Amino acid sequence: MALIRTIQIDRDTKLGVWKIGEEEAFFRKTVTIEPEVHHPHKRLQHFAGRYLLVELFPELPVNDIRIMDSRKPYIPGNPYYFSISHCGDYAAAIVSRREHVGIDIELVQPKIGRVAHKFLALREAEFISRTHKLPHQTVCWSAKEAVYKWYGMGGLDFKANMQLQAFPFQNAGMITCDFLKDERMACLDLQYLMDGELCLVWVVGERKG
Repeated sequence: MALIRTIQIDRDTKLGVWKIGEEEAFFRKTVTIEPEVHHPHKRLQHFAGRYLLVELFPELPVNDIRIMDSRKPYIPGNPYYFSISHCGDYAAAIVSRREHVGIDIELVQPKIGRVAHKFLALREAEFISRTHKLPHQTVCWSAKEAVYKWYGMGGLDFKANMQLQAFPFQNAGMITCDFLKDERMACLDLQYLMDGELCLVWVVGERKG
């Protein structure tokens, strides 16, 4: 259908959200690499996410994308950091020329609440809003997914390696995440937006100093 949201984060970083309503042929005019995906809707999500990268940065060589063993997409020898996410009829992407990035888009769905105990540590579960429990859990899940993509190397424990500091549920806000994996430590500042039942979270780089 269209690019429904763009955010220019800084001169080198931009994100966008695409509402998928096109046939595969529309995206194939720009994205020619053949995915290892066979389900029709998942193929559409795949193509839409990569098409969105070019919408954000037209010079990005999208057909050179390769996949790491950790499943993170990358472009060999290219100065772009990017992350892609999709759910339902939506695709989201973020691109930066200077820092590692991560993005996640989710629909608020009961299944997230059913598995919250698997990704929320006890301290995190304690700050979840009683009146907006499921949306708040969804933001937390989406935040950890964005951090997972920012890291890009896989093998993370969502409770032990990514710990969210308490934050109130709002339609938009900031989240601080303490990241610890082996010898790698970082403090990350994430942003999130709620648009009805749609949740979008992203992270750019890590806190300096």
